[in-house]
Amino acid sequence: MANYRILLTGGGTGGHIYPLVAVAQKLPLGSDLRYFGDPEEFREYLQQSGIKIYKIASSKWRRYFSIQNFIDIFKFLWSLTQGLWKIFWFMPDVAFSKGGPGALAISLVCRFYRIPLVIHESDTTPGLTNKLSAGGARKIDLAFAEAHKHFANFKKAEINIVGQPIRAELLSEESGSEAKKSFGFEPSTSLVLVMGGSQGAETINDFILNNLANLLNKFQILHIVGPKNHPEYKREFDFVSQKMDKSLLKRYRYEVYLTDNLRSAYDASDIIISRAGSGSIFEIAAKGKPSVIIPLPTSANNHQEKNAYAYVESGAAIMIEEENLLENLFINEVSKILSDNNTYSKMSAAANSFYKTDAAEKIASDIMELASK
Repeated sequence: MANYRILLTGGGTGGHIYPLVAVAQKLPLGSDLRYFGDPEEFREYLQQSGIKIYKIASSKWRRYFSIQNFIDIFKFLWSLTQGLWKIFWFMPDVAFSKGGPGALAISLVCRFYRIPLVIHESDTTPGLTNKLSAGGARKIDLAFAEAHKHFANFKKAEINIVGQPIRAELLSEESGSEAKKSFGFEPSTSLVLVMGGSQGAETINDFILNNLANLLNKFQILHIVGPKNHPEYKREFDFVSQKMDKSLLKRYRYEVYLTDNLRSAYDASDIIISRAGSGSIFEIAAKGKPSVIIPLPTSANNHQEKNAYAYVESGAAIMIEEENLLENLFINEVSKILSDNNTYSKMSAAANSFYKTDAAEKIASDIMELASK
């Protein structure tokens, strides 16, 4: 079998890196896989996945006035220069882009060198990078059918609805009771998993902390606070927890971030509270868990709210807008789902139906089809 040279690129968040790795896991063994971009804290994760890293400066265009936009113009020009030089010496058979900050320069360089390009859009409303990259793409793969209309004018590209690639390590399962025990929770009591994606969610963190005692009277909570929010959260939690009943605190555990044991967190949970990033939505769907989705109101093009609407419409989740995130409403909605077996089963089945099991395989197949031409 030929040893194909495959370029991977995407922004440096979990929403970009995890799908890249999920697709890489489905590419032929022996392929020369190289990531061009800025992986930030995911450098080690990429390397462990057998992907070589070539650092390219990352730039971002903000849809509001910021002096950083002027600085990033020069960073973008520098990333083009880096890409032209480094990709020339690799000259891949095909490139795959997940979009996001830093990926546009790489996609443009690939177009300049006439390298076949596959892009994947995770959200219902595409990001700026994928919109600008689509003109040079041979194949455009989409997670949500709702995104198709945004690419309909690109007649030269084949457009496919494939779903969102999910890492293989998340898909195996352990019993909920054993998973709860592994985190120190009581197996017979409902567990709520609260997470805000790889970047965390400050508003959700504040809500949990401000209402912690009342929430713990109802549920056990496993809470992923995010690395950027952790120092401040730890200070506030240490202060608040001094006044709380120690037996009640046994029903709560927070983590900075979960990578190796995120699968166990999903399996331990009975219901999941999450932002509406596409990666989180499709991972929740893959695990068949009912969820409460709280979209980030400041997301670009309001894509999180649109993602949330698409997922809620499937019957797998309910949505609470951030401005309506109130203690009584939250407790009532979560309790209603957990206490009604019929509702719970229907939401779980809807989640399983929403998830497309072969997304990574389909994208890998598209990549290899172009690489072998």
